[in-house]
Amino acid sequence: MGTGIVSILLNTLPYNGEWLYWISVVVFALNVLIFVIFLCLSILRYAFYPEIFPVTVTHPTQSLTLGSFPMGLATIINMICFVCVPSWGPWASYLAWGLWMATVVFSVATCFALMFIMTTSEGEVLLSSASAAWLLPIVACVVTSASGSVVAEVLPNPQYALGTIVASYVVWGIGVPMALMMTVIYLLRLMLYKLPPKAAIASTFLPIGPLGQGGYGIQRLGQAAKMAFPQTGTLQPGTGDVLYDIGFLVGLIFWGFGLVWLFFAIATVFRVRRFSFNLGWWSFVFPLGVYATCTNQLGQDMPSRFFKVLGTILSLSVVISWIVVSYFTVRGVYKQNLFVDPCLTALHDKQQRKLEHQHRERHSYP
Repeated sequence: MGTGIVSILLNTLPYNGEWLYWISVVVFALNVLIFVIFLCLSILRYAFYPEIFPVTVTHPTQSLTLGSFPMGLATIINMICFVCVPSWGPWASYLAWGLWMATVVFSVATCFALMFIMTTSEGEVLLSSASAAWLLPIVACVVTSASGSVVAEVLPNPQYALGTIVASYVVWGIGVPMALMMTVIYLLRLMLYKLPPKAAIASTFLPIGPLGQGGYGIQRLGQAAKMAFPQTGTLQPGTGDVLYDIGFLVGLIFWGFGLVWLFFAIATVFRVRRFSFNLGWWSFVFPLGVYATCTNQLGQDMPSRFFKVLGTILSLSVVISWIVVSYFTVRGVYKQNLFVDPCLTALHDKQQRKLEHQHRERHSYP
């Protein structure tokens, strides 16, 4: 996700150059490599140790990270549209379309399933334990809808583009309202129980994600509708222009709401000052990255030099954050002190309880 959004930002900077384009291609290739490696490792893990999968799905925190898979794939799909389609031709657009449809299925299934599991799992969940990570399976739908707008613009067939746009609006309608409701819950948790622990302090950036990506997505959907609706004769003449204007207005409102959370997140980091590195630091990169894409899109649509300059500053901040976090991640992997899987502890406890139960049953009868 973090590497993918960096490649997108480098490719779509308002003030761009050919050298930045080729850097974005290199980062895109790196993102694909990382995605494929971790996908293969995950498949092998669950294939050789199938008992881990149900524990992961039902774990209160680890299950939420399943939403990262469609979000990571969505960044690859966007770069296929930006880089591969102009170079390779129409077949690359259909490749992106096929990957996007798979992403829709996975993101919607993840959102619905994990939300249902959270509401039906045994045990009481305290408001004090609420985390911004609850947004992850929901934001997957928001990211997928935005990716759909990018795919729709490169599809040669207007009818295919229309179907993609309509589906993207539906997925946007699934993700954004749910994310806003979850943001309210998280704000209430902060008001009542104050800041999260230092280990999770980077998660305060997560609410920026659905707002930035939701604003970017609705703008791009309006742009795609403006192109596809007249070609297909959908609804009344001028409907595409109306959706384009609505998309800009909603995107601007979401950008303003995201500004509030950006202030909260930065102020929180300065308040805490020192906190040790963990994988949660990647929360700095993707949410701020999608907020930068929303800013860049506003600068392009208006057009506005203010938003273009601000978008460039935010984009460069994301690139610097990505470099710093990547360095600490590689160092942690080398020292073998970074990866901790709480699912294995939960699985061990479950197996231990099962053995104790069997032991009691054997000794309860003469």
